[in-house]
Amino acid sequence: MTLATKLKTMLAATAVAVTGLLAPAAPAQADDLLETIQRRGKLMVGMSTFVPWAMRDANGELMGFEIDVATKLAEDMGVEIEFVPTAWSGIIPALIAGNFDVIIGGMSITPQRNLTVNFTAPYANSGQRMAANNALADGFSHDDFNQTSVNLACRRGVVGCTILEDQFPRANILQFDDDAQAFQEVLNGNAHAVISSAPKPAFWAEGNPELIHVALDGAYLSRGNEGFAVRKGQHDALNFFNNWILVNQANGWLQERHDYWFQSQEGWIDQVAPGQ
Repeated sequence: MTLATKLKTMLAATAVAVTGLLAPAAPAQADDLLETIQRRGKLMVGMSTFVPWAMRDANGELMGFEIDVATKLAEDMGVEIEFVPTAWSGIIPALIAGNFDVIIGGMSITPQRNLTVNFTAPYANSGQRMAANNALADGFSHDDFNQTSVNLACRRGVVGCTILEDQFPRANILQFDDDAQAFQEVLNGNAHAVISSAPKPAFWAEGNPELIHVALDGAYLSRGNEGFAVRKGQHDALNFFNNWILVNQANGWLQERHDYWFQSQEGWIDQVAPGQ
């Protein structure tokens, strides 16, 4: 091979390499969650039981604010609904693993969660309050709860546990698998107070006035925004869910349903199965 031929070969190889570097990247894989839901004919929703977000009636059927929201969402999509009850502490890994399409379960939007899932715009707003044992914590101030002799209960994996750790670092934080267990510790006098999303602490106090009161004169320990959670990269689904929320906020449906479940227990408490 002559020197001229070698030079031509080297220049050609260089041109191919540069062209490859400058060529546009292959398009990302298309978002197909909406297509998958419509093809399947079913929306699969991950949730966990939190009164009054989601709970079971005496016949074992699901009821609550989240159940209404997810059911209407599926109806508006023209598909059936399937709820996938999941332990709260593992619900985000279950979403990422593809066990269901979306979390609709009163999940607070936090930066830490947003690192692993995408959130819609808020469709509901709540906050964290505490219910306290009358005998153990009557008249307690915020500082009184922040003592090494104080036991505070929460449901494992929820925002409330983090709030307790941040605001009451000296107290003993007791974590349980569900709200009913955490609340029972307060009823039994083993914990001074339990934290949960409003309105549950007020409902507990209303149902057990001789034993329980809403701590700190009803003050909220935090205010939150709840959103649907979807897997990363599901942009079309996120857009659809956001617009669905926008429409149902504008027409008042979300507020009407929220008021029904959160303003009073009167219309539904008799239907709830015991122990929730």
